[in-house]
Amino acid sequence: MPRNVLFITADQWRGECLSCLGHFVETPYLDALAAEGVLFANHFANAAPCGPSRASIHTSLYQHEHGVTFNHVPLSARYTNWALQTRWAGLDPVLFGYTDTTLEKGQQDSYPEGVLPGLAPIVQLGKNIWEPVEWADWLATKGHPVPDSLADLYMKTKPQPVADERNQLAPALEVPAELHDTYFMVEEVLDYIRDRSGWCVHLSLLRPHPPWTAPEPYNRLYPPGDLPSPNRAADPGDEAKQHPFLAYAMNRKHQRMSRDDASRRRWQSGYYGLMTEVDHNLGRLFAALKASGAWDDTLVVFTSDHGEQLGDHWLIGKLGYFDESFHVPMIVFNPAPDADSHRGRRIDAFTEGVDITPTLLDWLGVDIPEQCRGESLLPATTNGDLGNRWRTEAHWEFDFSASHFHAEATFGLNPAECRLAVVRGESSKYVYFPGLPDVFFDLADDPRESVNLASDPRYRTRVEEDSRKLQAWSTRRGP
Repeated sequence: MPRNVLFITADQWRGECLSCLGHFVETPYLDALAAEGVLFANHFANAAPCGPSRASIHTSLYQHEHGVTFNHVPLSARYTNWALQTRWAGLDPVLFGYTDTTLEKGQQDSYPEGVLPGLAPIVQLGKNIWEPVEWADWLATKGHPVPDSLADLYMKTKPQPVADERNQLAPALEVPAELHDTYFMVEEVLDYIRDRSGWCVHLSLLRPHPPWTAPEPYNRLYPPGDLPSPNRAADPGDEAKQHPFLAYAMNRKHQRMSRDDASRRRWQSGYYGLMTEVDHNLGRLFAALKASGAWDDTLVVFTSDHGEQLGDHWLIGKLGYFDESFHVPMIVFNPAPDADSHRGRRIDAFTEGVDITPTLLDWLGVDIPEQCRGESLLPATTNGDLGNRWRTEAHWEFDFSASHFHAEATFGLNPAECRLAVVRGESSKYVYFPGLPDVFFDLADDPRESVNLASDPRYRTRVEEDSRKLQAWSTRRGP
């Protein structure tokens, strides 16, 4: 039988948010996927936000190589990607959702704007919440009223009972769960794969990306009053003392979490509710694959492009150097019989977004391009580990040179200096800024990343060691 691929990304999903990892969020179907496959517990995005991270995922290149420094920065046509490689091999990779790829001018006549070259878009739906046209058209066929402003589909809520307002429960989205964008996307995939074989689907779901407004019953699963407090200093002024970049980010309107604790808790409630909604809809998809028999021929990969600060360190969104923005889930289900003896395995070695392209191509029997910096994760599904030559740290980058950051004026830096790079090991994290002081955390003693020890003379040797590791990584190939 021809081999299938189901490559799923859920946008902005923090790495610890799986109930099989002990988190309170309910993810029974992803837990079941992990029980049948392999869970990579220390998987990290290589960049943020969406555009740069997905460029690394799809090309297996790091940000300083592919050059996508922020959303809407073009990905150079000189680089190949997993979709082009599979198409050249005679397969037909298709897209449901978005890849947030900005094209060079020479490519715009050959590929739809915003779609990774090589992917054929079946349904384009995602980041532009102002124009969810395909979802709106589908809703109209279901008899659901379509508002004049299509963005209301993501944000307009039902009238909230007074009791709920008193208890600060998150309001429910007006669109019901059985018509929500996540449900719609899964329905479209089910329609596409029905009676097909040898398919290659990239399902790129928007959720749990904002707006954090969930439909019933998902808006009620996680009462705001029951949610944990953020990982942050009690006073934002104390938090800001950690580093000039953190102080700068906390002063930016769209990156500092509100002091209004009730609002924060409602946002958290919506965020977690949307996660469980994604999980339940993926459960429908997995069940259909099993019922049809396609499950036995389908590689399933589930991950995210980046995480979310969600109030930790007084930040919201995805940026900087904290784990909350870059640690993401990674589950690989290999249906091959030689993976049977290692099902349910948890692997703690560091894996990265750049490992996804080699994994997909490995499964399909397509040559892995020389440009790839990552390695296939498939051997871990059949061997139970990644071998003793695997990387011992994760790496990521964040560029804040885009004009809307105003970082040049804030710090008096040139654009090339408005960036950072991270090497994150089991017991330490080192952050390099070309034009600002370094950051160093002793993760064994300070797992919450609260105290910057970069200037502490007691840690000079460790800082220098991690600095050398980062320099070596920037010129090294492979894991």
